[in-house]
Amino acid sequence: MIVCSNCKHSNMAGAMFCAECGAQLAGKDSLTTQNISTQQFEKINDRIPRNDSYQPFDGSDAWGSLHLLDTGQVLPLSSRNEFTMGRISEGQPIMPDIDLSPYQAYAAGVSRLHAVIKRDGNRIIFIDLGSANGTYINGKRLASNVEQVLNHGDIIALGKLKLQVLVKNL
Repeated sequence: MIVCSNCKHSNMAGAMFCAECGAQLAGKDSLTTQNISTQQFEKINDRIPRNDSYQPFDGSDAWGSLHLLDTGQVLPLSSRNEFTMGRISEGQPIMPDIDLSPYQAYAAGVSRLHAVIKRDGNRIIFIDLGSANGTYINGKRLASNVEQVLNHGDIIALGKLKLQVLVKNL
C-alpha cells in the first residue's frame, strides 16, 4: 500500500495518483524510463501472427483525408465514421482522436477538444465544440455545436491551423 502524503489515504501498490484526493503519489525523481532498441521491436514484430488478410495501414481504406496546408502532410480518415479533433495538453486527461499537437496546434490556437468531423451516409458533417479561437469553413465562422455540411475541397481553419478536406466518392 502507498499512503498519500496529502490526505493519508491508503492506495494500492503501483498507483500513480491518490484515489481519494488525486495528488501525485510517485515523485518525478522516482520514475525511470528505459530506452528500447529497434531490435526489440523487430523481435516483437516477428512474433505477431500474420495471415493472408493482414494489411498494414496505408490509408487506402480511408473515406477522406485532411491536408495540412502549411506543411503538406496528410491525415487519412480511416474506416471510423467520427473523429474528435484537437490537441493534447500535458497533465490533462482529454485525448482527441486526431491529435494536432505535432502540427503547432497550440501556437495556432487549437483547443484541446476543438471540433468533430463525421461521416453520415453521403454527407460529411463538421461541428465546432465551443472552441476558444473558433472554427472557420472557407472563411466563414461556424457557430458552436451546430452541424455544418462539408464538401470536397473545403478549407477548415481551427484557430489559425488550416486544413483542406478531401473526400472520396461515398
